[in-house]
Amino acid sequence: MLDIADELHRWVEQGRDFAVATVVTVTGSAPRGPGAALAVDTDGTAIGSVSGGCVEGAVYELCRQALQDGETVLERFGFSDDDAFAAGLTCGGIIDVLVMPVRTGDAVRPVLTAAVAAAASGRPAAVARVVSGPPDLLGRALLVHPDGTYDGGYGGRPELDRTVAAEARACLDSGRTGTLRIGEHGSPCGAPLTLLVESSLPSPRMIVFGATDFASALVKVGKFLGYRVTVCDARPVFATRARFPEADEIVVAWPHTYLERTELDRRTVLCVLTHDAKFDVPLLRLALRSPVAYVGALGSRRTHLDRTERLREAGVTEPELTRLRSPVGLDLGARTPEETALSIGAEIIANRRGGSGVSLTGAQTPIHHDGAASGTAGRAGPVA
Repeated sequence: MLDIADELHRWVEQGRDFAVATVVTVTGSAPRGPGAALAVDTDGTAIGSVSGGCVEGAVYELCRQALQDGETVLERFGFSDDDAFAAGLTCGGIIDVLVMPVRTGDAVRPVLTAAVAAAASGRPAAVARVVSGPPDLLGRALLVHPDGTYDGGYGGRPELDRTVAAEARACLDSGRTGTLRIGEHGSPCGAPLTLLVESSLPSPRMIVFGATDFASALVKVGKFLGYRVTVCDARPVFATRARFPEADEIVVAWPHTYLERTELDRRTVLCVLTHDAKFDVPLLRLALRSPVAYVGALGSRRTHLDRTERLREAGVTEPELTRLRSPVGLDLGARTPEETALSIGAEIIANRRGGSGVSLTGAQTPIHHDGAASGTAGRAGPVA
């Protein structure tokens, strides 16, 4: 649900009633993961997707029904061998989808609209909804903030509220979206409950060093992938808004001094396109010791060998050097700035998701790597 928070927030501000369908679990191959959502308002307008098209029509009708009768339902969709016209996933997977109304006067609306507002404004938050268990709890929600405080609850079960809040906060800390199973009273005792916990984190950062034509193309790819993109260059004549209109931030500073003072985390990606030793060496020396997800540097193989030798002389260790992606990008045969930016973006995705980077044709590798972190951006994604 939080993956379409921007659109849902606009609906809330306009006072619209709607129903939202959210993927809870995925078994086998499926186009979308837990947290993917489709919403339908009373006019029949739809936003989002739960399956990339396979079961959208059936889920759309379930949303329309939920708006009429006010009932929350959990529906399973899978591949059907018996009925060629049945709604199912052609990829052979199985998804469970929670469909619930969010109408004016519904008890859960204040909690869900607050969650949507937080995600739309870039504030971290997690929302935990009951997807199976006692009927009086189905669809109830708890909104958990980074400091552990929470809004909403599960109908006079304070121990359950506290237990779910603690678990949801742990999911938020790691940017994870997935299911949680606990007892009805917040302990192993009592009827089992299944909850969907959706985490929303601010967009991760991409910092591009070097205001070049390759950087201009990479800014566009970074924005497309959901990053908040900063361009940094020491030369004010090149680091301008006119050259980088899509960048979120443009900084005129020596790259290593900017890196020293800016905020970094484990989702940040650093792309060094300066291609100049006087910038690269002090910058990479810091970058390779930082807690970021990815450090890539542009250049030929000869440039890479010269750069790594200079880094060793500057005190960079061999384990630190293994973190460096250089020459940056996957082997696509790229030549133009746009093609190079695409190859860098592809390598960032492979690094984030645990992909091999090989062609899927004829390969026995999985298409989706379930072991990788799910997110955010989102809100749920991108999580590097």
